[in-house]
Amino acid sequence: MPTYEFRCNACRRKVTVTTKTYSEYDALTPACTHCGSTDLTRLISRVAIKKSPISRMMSGGWEDDDAFDDLEDADPRTMAHVLREMSAEVGEDMGPEFEEVVDRLERGESPEEIEATMPDLADDDGGDFGAAGAGADDSLPPV
Repeated sequence: MPTYEFRCNACRRKVTVTTKTYSEYDALTPACTHCGSTDLTRLISRVAIKKSPISRMMSGGWEDDDAFDDLEDADPRTMAHVLREMSAEVGEDMGPEFEEVVDRLERGESPEEIEATMPDLADDDGGDFGAAGAGADDSLPPV
């Protein structure tokens, strides 16, 4: 919801106005909640940008393996959801293997079951599929 801050020119107090939409603000004549004056000066407020959990996790870069620790023991459907969010955040086609893995996770198959039938998904260092965050490629550039 849009939030606007003002300084009342009559009583010098700070006034915060929250609206449901930007068009509601356009039609609004803000008034001081302390003295009722409409003689207000708009202040420059801090801006907050809401990030998705995946965006926050990825902001540390791909080299941060700790970001994927919670996925190691996660329910396959939860892992699939996280991988779909990550794919959307990256904004690139992850390829047919990725789609197959995520589809199988959504059906409840474990990473170990998937890896057994798709051995090429293991890390270059022989790591295991589940702990690597669904076969994450360490060669990807940091986001």
